[in-house]
Amino acid sequence: MSVLVYIQNFGGKLKKQNFELASYASQIADAINTGVTGIVIGEIADDEIQKLAKYGVSKVLKTGDASLNTRINKVYTQIVQQAVDKSDAKVVVFPDNNAGRAIAPRLSVKLKAGYVPGAMALPSSYEPFIVSKGVFTGKAFANVKVNTDIKIISLMINTFGLFEKETELNIEEFTPQIDTLGVKTKVINSKLSDEGLSLFDAEIVVSGGRGMKSPDNWAPLEELANVLGAALACSRPVSDDGWRSHEEHVGQTGKVIAPNLYIAVGISGAIQHVAGVSGSKCIVAVNNDSDAPIFQVADYGILDDAQKVLPKLIEAFKEFKKE
Repeated sequence: MSVLVYIQNFGGKLKKQNFELASYASQIADAINTGVTGIVIGEIADDEIQKLAKYGVSKVLKTGDASLNTRINKVYTQIVQQAVDKSDAKVVVFPDNNAGRAIAPRLSVKLKAGYVPGAMALPSSYEPFIVSKGVFTGKAFANVKVNTDIKIISLMINTFGLFEKETELNIEEFTPQIDTLGVKTKVINSKLSDEGLSLFDAEIVVSGGRGMKSPDNWAPLEELANVLGAALACSRPVSDDGWRSHEEHVGQTGKVIAPNLYIAVGISGAIQHVAGVSGSKCIVAVNNDSDAPIFQVADYGILDDAQKVLPKLIEAFKEFKKE
């Protein structure tokens, strides 16, 4: 028996979210008196995989075929399913991102396993198995009871943190049997995003909305993000209008994020946007409309024009970093 954790391969590199998932899986494994096995797909060096040993992973099944570098969800689901069988996993942990949302539901159907998407904490009980997740766009929590033998959880990124538990890690070459007859997707070419700091990995996110008035006014936001070491994001109207890339769109219909600090500048706070950032530990809103819904969910609010506030914020943070 084991806890299986899906280790997403980012072009041969591991990211912070991998270590957070490993930490989460390790604490579940400790609670049910078992170990943690990882499954990693595609080309990746053993030295990179060994970084997981710091967070309690004792075994990794490595499927290093270069043809699997690009994710095809039906194929990856087959691989993870066979990894579940091989490791006799009773709990499977995914990241709650695009990869997790594509593979975990498919795996749930194949294994007839209960699936809890967007978990935000460790199970509060193991007999019965109960996990907490956000509902109603983050306004409430639901305690979900899973009755099946195998449980599948996707963890909201940046909600759990990193917990070190040094262990000895064994890497095992894993060659699954892949049935390609039902796979209709064919990848002709792929290119890794050069977006810089990933929104899923960022602890601080600076985001702009239509209140910035023009894409030409984005420079102060970029400078603020640079000063803070933050990732840049935007609301859906901004990406729809072509001001910013869709890669930066956060919200229920974009990327769902949970940074430690989320700074929303010129964003009104539509319910779809709030749903995608409600997991943030602290939300700071800058808006010149006192009735903007974003102020209802913000921990701190600045009621003023963004173009006046941003230079002052930049200067204040620069002075703070000098100290």
